[in-house]
Amino acid sequence: MNINEILSKPAEAARREGPSNKIVLSSRVRLARNLATLPFPGWAKKTVRVETFKLIRDNVIEVAPMRDGFHAGMEELPTLDKQLLVERHFISREHAAKTAGSGMVLSSDEALCVMINEEDHLRMQALLPGLQVDKAWMAIDQFDTALESNLDYAFCKRRGYLTACPTNLGTGIRVSAMLHLPGLVLSEQINQIVQAVNKLGLAVRGLHGEGTEALGNVFQVSNQMTLGETESDIVERLNKVLLQIIDHEENARAKLLENKPKMVYNHIGRAYGILANSHSISSKETMNLLSLFRLGIDLSLFPGNKPALTEELFIITQPAHLQKTLAGKLSAEKRDILRANLLRSRLLKVDRPDTPDTGKTEENEE
Repeated sequence: MNINEILSKPAEAARREGPSNKIVLSSRVRLARNLATLPFPGWAKKTVRVETFKLIRDNVIEVAPMRDGFHAGMEELPTLDKQLLVERHFISREHAAKTAGSGMVLSSDEALCVMINEEDHLRMQALLPGLQVDKAWMAIDQFDTALESNLDYAFCKRRGYLTACPTNLGTGIRVSAMLHLPGLVLSEQINQIVQAVNKLGLAVRGLHGEGTEALGNVFQVSNQMTLGETESDIVERLNKVLLQIIDHEENARAKLLENKPKMVYNHIGRAYGILANSHSISSKETMNLLSLFRLGIDLSLFPGNKPALTEELFIITQPAHLQKTLAGKLSAEKRDILRANLLRSRLLKVDRPDTPDTGKTEENEE
């Protein structure tokens, strides 16, 4: 089966919504599991990894949500398709670099995905739009239980589930949410929030997880502790912190509009101007400007337009999606030109921001 036959169109993916969707883009719960009688992927020979992959895949595709899904060995997927999956957050960058002996399974609704022989034998995740960490946990827990009835997991009564990395030991759970926080960034409160979240034992990372940059004012918040707490406690604790961050972001946006409206409108207006008129633009700059454009839509400065527009543009302007659409590998310079052409075309019917006259000057905004 071709990945294009199951992967949703960018416009369809962009229209998926969930609770607190203006700020929380997605919720994810991931479980790490290993098989008891086989060496972990990092220690296994290629022949063992290949047999392990087949064993796990055959069991995964028998569980209800995966029966009509997509599955493939990593050696079967073209490099561009692997990058598509990374850009959609279905697989990690590390997994995209794998070859024979590793693979993945994706449900037809794209809510469940399993990486086989990444760092662990199994990295399974539930990915839902908006703030739905509780529902994501329920979905992956049910899937994990069904899978465990046929696979013998490496488990220790004292230490819990055994994993390749000690930081995943115990529950093996990683609960996270992707947050769009332009208000906290523009008001220069983001560092304070990150420090507070870190003190609570949670991690704040960039768009693609550990070691990546927070492009487009998008931050990933997740638990760090996997040992000593139950899965439900971890989910509940993270959910409470996410609700607090949402409040901080909403307050930051409101205060910015009250105290520094011209600064906000200036950022949004400039972002729109560059996106709608540039003739060459990088992926990084596009993501940062689309963040401000989305903020403008959230603040009703672009009447008639919905956040789904920016979500779709965010997807289709990423390197692999751009090249897939144009059916070929492109140089960075060519991508930047075609990205700008695409943005100009899509924003042609979007009027300039409808900013109210606040009556405030630069002096009385200070």
